[in-house]
Amino acid sequence: MLTAEIVRRVRQIQVRTGRQVADVLAGEYVSVFKGRGMEFDEVRPYVPGDDVRTIDWNVTARSGAPFVKRFVEERQLTVMLLVDVSRSQDFGSAERSKREAAAELSALIAFSAIQNDDKVGLLLFHGETETFIPPRKGQRHALRVIREVIARGAGEGGSTGSEARAEPAASPLRRRFGLGLGRASRRDPRRATNVGAALEHCRRMLPRRAVIFLVSDLIDDGWQKPLRHANRRHDVVCVLVEDARERASAPAGLLTLEDAETGRTEVVDTGSAAFREAADRAAAARVTGVEADLRSAGVDLVRIDAAGDVVDPLIAFFRMRQRRYRA
Repeated sequence: MLTAEIVRRVRQIQVRTGRQVADVLAGEYVSVFKGRGMEFDEVRPYVPGDDVRTIDWNVTARSGAPFVKRFVEERQLTVMLLVDVSRSQDFGSAERSKREAAAELSALIAFSAIQNDDKVGLLLFHGETETFIPPRKGQRHALRVIREVIARGAGEGGSTGSEARAEPAASPLRRRFGLGLGRASRRDPRRATNVGAALEHCRRMLPRRAVIFLVSDLIDDGWQKPLRHANRRHDVVCVLVEDARERASAPAGLLTLEDAETGRTEVVDTGSAAFREAADRAAAARVTGVEADLRSAGVDLVRIDAAGDVVDPLIAFFRMRQRRYRA
């Protein structure tokens, strides 16, 4: 059963993103994702004027009369949302956690796909694959996808958005501050992120080419090779979800910080300018490395801030792709 709070949040996202889809994203999505091209429909008898290159020689040989292949434009897309629901996504230093921002962006993409009569599916992952919803059409199905992003992300003892904000120290130190606090615990899969396994699972489950939106903070190792493999078969777009406090430190004195990916803690002196500079350099280097890996794999990047607007970065991405196609 859904709690009243989850139902309320689903409805809020539906109203907000539904209006944005209608007023802002109309045409942007369709102009970028046009479908898979031409698909075989049937064979019919040859008539003078038909292109001889369309002759089906197998049918012609069996029937003794010339037949040609008929193709129709295949416009329907399959859009797959791969959403990271590990504990590092619960972090939020402002009014919204990274997981909540990911849910709103997922809603925008899902409603855009449904409005275009495309199929949309969902894979929630952390250290393991948690939930897989096969791609389908329809608004009720899209709402189920958004509901799962919100509800499952708070499951298995996870924090709600307000709980995550009440503990701003819960930050992925292993990458953010470069403290090297060890491997993630296998006792709680949400205290880990396995992007590569999620991509491989999706690659096995989708028999035909799809548009895959990978929504994560990418706090993980070894995802580059599976990403390359997935992008050879599918059109993968990476959405990097960030928080301001992961990019720039604030002087707050001595803090006991918890690594959301390992559960380990460390006392740090954020009042030290040297510590803040080193932490900020480590954070910038991580993002620079992610950007370089994605460029090398030929994967487009969308960056969203947990406290910021998710519509403008999505529109900017659509328009960037339009310019690329026209070039």
